[in-house]
Amino acid sequence: MKPNIIFFDIDGTLLNEVTYIVPESAKLALKKAQENGHLLFINTGRTIIGIDDCIKDLDFDGYICGCGTYIEFKNKELFHRELGIQLSKQIVNSLRECNIDAILEGKNDIYYDTNIISNEVRRIKERHIKEGFYKGKTFDDPNINFDKLVIWTNENSSFDRFHVEFENTFEFIHRGEGFYELVPFGFSKASGIEYLEEQLDIPHENTYAIGDSTNDLAMLKYVKNSIAMGNSTPLLFDLVSFVTKDIEEDGIEYALRHYNIF
Repeated sequence: MKPNIIFFDIDGTLLNEVTYIVPESAKLALKKAQENGHLLFINTGRTIIGIDDCIKDLDFDGYICGCGTYIEFKNKELFHRELGIQLSKQIVNSLRECNIDAILEGKNDIYYDTNIISNEVRRIKERHIKEGFYKGKTFDDPNINFDKLVIWTNENSSFDRFHVEFENTFEFIHRGEGFYELVPFGFSKASGIEYLEEQLDIPHENTYAIGDSTNDLAMLKYVKNSIAMGNSTPLLFDLVSFVTKDIEEDGIEYALRHYNIF
């Protein structure tokens, strides 16, 4: 019998976005699921360099990172796709010309500009420094090369100009007011799952995904069994197979029990 393969988002799904703690009930549920022979994967918009130690300590079987631009199984890299230096520099020039804040995310480095307008970007940078994710690379790095990016606009941003320039290169995922996640076309949390199904010979009916945000839509629509956290963006509720409880109300455990994973 083929194992089930279960994909978990991080922020708002496994990790409380205020405390940055994984609930104990979730840790226990994940352990029991693996003991029952199921494969567990992180499927996140974060690149691999930005995975918290508390997530790594949960011993997932593998990772889909950067919305499908990086895939790892049993500590072995299976796939990685970068934008390349030329395109990376073009994006930097346009971001600056259009007055748009951004975090540029790669496998080995995260890049910040020296001039940051957004308080949210400053907050995230401080956390990245604290967690050791940020090594000091800036937009001026001569070898800048990343996988994807997130952007924040303000009243002085020329978003339409930026969007027109890159609308055929990236999917612009709207995450909030003035907040977008940009993923290269052809890549998504769903494309990563499809890749692993083929590589590991997993039947589609054995696929599960749990998420909470609009950047989880691709994987939630793709898998056979889709689960939204109770604290999810309300848009997800009518699009999934099952809505579990909030993250702090043992939502992960509740979902896995519902599907008899353990």
